[in-house]
Amino acid sequence: MSRRRLALLLLPVLPGLLLVLGFVHFLALAAAGPAEPERPTDGIAVLTGGAERVETGLRLLREGRARVLLVSGVHRDVTLADLAHRAALGPGDLAGRVALGHEATTTRGNAAEIAAWARAEHLRSIRVVTAGYHMPRALLELRRALPEVALLPHPMLPATLRDAGAAGRLRTWSLLLREYLKYLAVRAGLSGPAPGPLDTRS
Repeated sequence: MSRRRLALLLLPVLPGLLLVLGFVHFLALAAAGPAEPERPTDGIAVLTGGAERVETGLRLLREGRARVLLVSGVHRDVTLADLAHRAALGPGDLAGRVALGHEATTTRGNAAEIAAWARAEHLRSIRVVTAGYHMPRALLELRRALPEVALLPHPMLPATLRDAGAAGRLRTWSLLLREYLKYLAVRAGLSGPAPGPLDTRS
């Protein structure tokens, strides 16, 4: 078979093949561990979506890995006292070191909220805490909003995915596929410009 004929035969399946290979690459990104886990940073940014993310961010702060922390996308009813209680700390232990962002409702909103905080705090490096499957998309949005800041990913593996049977569940693969498609949309620039601090509806 000639190369030309082979190329013509492969052409219809090439887009699908590229999507599959891209998904494999996305899974590798999502499964990566924390970057330089012992390296301190100026700040820690937690993108909400699970209690373990917040607890991890607070633990890193308590260990002296950064001087300040932002929890972005917090429900309006959550207070600093609530977080302190969850971390078995007194509110005074977090005062002046932990900020709560109540405006973000999307990943783009998180990026805008974190960017505003980082510039106000004059941060040059941030450790980013979120779920592993969310990290690739979060980093894309954050790098666009904060090109001047070094971002170190600190991904979490949610409890639902740590379960021994998680890989055999349809909902696990549905979640990963949805995140992959959202990641592709951000890579393609389809998520639109980053919103301002009060414009997080997109």
